Amino acid sequence: MTNFTHLDAAGHARMVDVTEKQPTVRAATASGMVFCSEQVLEALTSDAVPKGDAFAVARIAGIQGAKKCAELLPLAHIIGVNGAAVDLELRDDGVLITATVRTADRTGVEMEAFTAVSVAALALVDMVKGIDKSVTIGDIKLIAKTGGKSGPWKREQ
Repeated sequence: MTNFTHLDAAGHARMVDVTEKQPTVRAATASGMVFCSEQVLEALTSDAVPKGDAFAVARIAGIQGAKKCAELLPLAHIIGVNGAAVDLELRDDGVLITATVRTADRTGVEMEAFTAVSVAALALVDMVKGIDKSVTIGDIKLIAKTGGKSGPWKREQ
């Protein structure tokens, strides 16, 4: 069982010890979709969401999510989130959310980018659910990462 980095010799969950690793600059970008109806898209486009500026709330929620990642995922390391950007783009079928998180630390920020997208999506749903309860969240994925031992990686289109 020692082939799994998050299991000890007895098979118990453990946090990987990164104490001896040198900090390096790392970044990760993730994306996801909030699929919604034309009615929701119209409200977002015309600034008519009853709860207020849905995009601003989702952006801030996503950034906060990136900073809280280690509190949500039991084996994630507490790292310094040195930069976090959350972008929202209206599409024909919903809202594309893209988050990029950066650090200069001992471990990567992929989970922080995933968390930023997920929390931003949840916040957006919370803002528009009064207009249409059928909104859904999906297609959350890693787009790219840089830094660390494994080096750069980019999703093929």
